[in-house]
Amino acid sequence: MNRLMIVMLALIFASCGATKKTDQPAKSTLYTKWELILFDEQPVRGEKPIFIELGDDNRIGGFVGCNQIGGTYTIANGDGIRFEKLITTRMACPELTLENEVVKMLNTVDKFSIDGEKLMLSIGSGKPLAIFHRMKDDEIVNKYWKLKRLGDRGIEMAKNQEREQYFTLRSDNTISGFAGCNHFNGSYELKEGNRIIFNDNMAVTMMACPDVEVNERAFLKVFKQADNYTIDGDILYLNEGEKGTIATFEAVHFY
Repeated sequence: MNRLMIVMLALIFASCGATKKTDQPAKSTLYTKWELILFDEQPVRGEKPIFIELGDDNRIGGFVGCNQIGGTYTIANGDGIRFEKLITTRMACPELTLENEVVKMLNTVDKFSIDGEKLMLSIGSGKPLAIFHRMKDDEIVNKYWKLKRLGDRGIEMAKNQEREQYFTLRSDNTISGFAGCNHFNGSYELKEGNRIIFNDNMAVTMMACPDVEVNERAFLKVFKQADNYTIDGDILYLNEGEKGTIATFEAVHFY
């Protein structure tokens, strides 16, 4: 075999090896927090973000809806994953169905894939059982923001109001919340300089609450007007241009 042929074969083998290597998801991309955004093909819109955190020490932590979770995991053959020795805290919550299903899913899956900012968990070559988004670390994201003031007016809940008015921003650029009678969801975009843009077409449920003294329109109008924000500790101010603050919120911490 002449020298030229040897060189050509060496280049071919090297190219194949490089291609095989890049086909495997890099482990380092796993080592972060992942927020659950799709479960059993349904969007996850709970008020508390569900997430897992995968460490480079093969430990898993996170929050699954009511309780914190911990355990270990192993990676095999590039895209194989197994979660083991999973345990949760024992907090009592009125609704644990989703939490129990998420823990069951983690105990079942054996494959993962990463596509950009998304992590998919599945069984074998089947469709993803859960899709996660890389969790953002912006201080405005993944917090439960409770309305405190509209303009200069303090907000008090009506006696027969279901819950306080609030909103939450998710890592996948979606927003969800409660306007006083109806729930709403949509999308948002963060830009440099603490600028924020909410989409104009929020989806709002159509419940009628004639006996609840709450101004939903005024609250929802905030998201049409606000274009920037400031944060001072647990207080969020949504502002409109140079007009100043149009709504004030307070962060509620669940864990």
